[in-house]
Amino acid sequence: MIRHVRLVCCLIFFGLAGVAQAKPFRVLAFYSMHVEQDHVDFAMQAIPFFQEMAKRDHFDFQATSNWDDMNPTALKKYQVVMWLDEFPSTPAQRKAFEEYMEHGAGWMGFHIAGWTENRAVWPWFSDFLGTVFVGNSWPPLPATLTVNDTTHPAVKGLPARFVSPDNEWYSWQPTLRSNPNIKVLMTLASSNFPLGFKDTLGGGDVPVTWTNTKYKMLYTNMGHGSKILNSATQNLFFEKALLWLGGQS
Repeated sequence: MIRHVRLVCCLIFFGLAGVAQAKPFRVLAFYSMHVEQDHVDFAMQAIPFFQEMAKRDHFDFQATSNWDDMNPTALKKYQVVMWLDEFPSTPAQRKAFEEYMEHGAGWMGFHIAGWTENRAVWPWFSDFLGTVFVGNSWPPLPATLTVNDTTHPAVKGLPARFVSPDNEWYSWQPTLRSNPNIKVLMTLASSNFPLGFKDTLGGGDVPVTWTNTKYKMLYTNMGHGSKILNSATQNLFFEKALLWLGGQS
């Protein structure tokens, strides 16, 4: 009888522990309607995509086009923020985001979220991202991606290589490999090069997805146009990445 009671208690304990680990998290996605149309197209597809994911994976997902919601009062209600097709533009918005991230919150940025040609515009963010934009391919084309760290929760279980749908691909300087805080998760495979016609990426090391290990963050270059969510493999990556940021990897 005592043994039976102990067994039941253990089952209850581990059951409660599992529930605690799966505690729902809240996500706030920022987007704009007055930016490049290809970026709007991505955001308009991404919002329902993540809404369905939230139902399936039991977290809360909200979206707003009001970037003034990037303030301490609003942000404290959420564990993760997303930038779908733009980035903060005012000193108050930027300061609120800095404080949010410095206190351990999560961030997932797509494509244009990483665009900055001048570190002086927002030095903190350039250090947070680990690099600055220097070039791009054009027109949007599919590309083969190489998964660099198969153990990271955001990409674990993905194929070593897969084809990402049509996208405008960015290149960066300085090289992210030289930053000890950066963990590169995916890069453009060398078989892609030269990539583009009007604007061409000629080769070299071109990271696509990475995290700055000083923060709970992940940037990925995908997010230009209406075809980004056409790959089941890539969609699985988006799901894994967000769940990791929300503490449910």
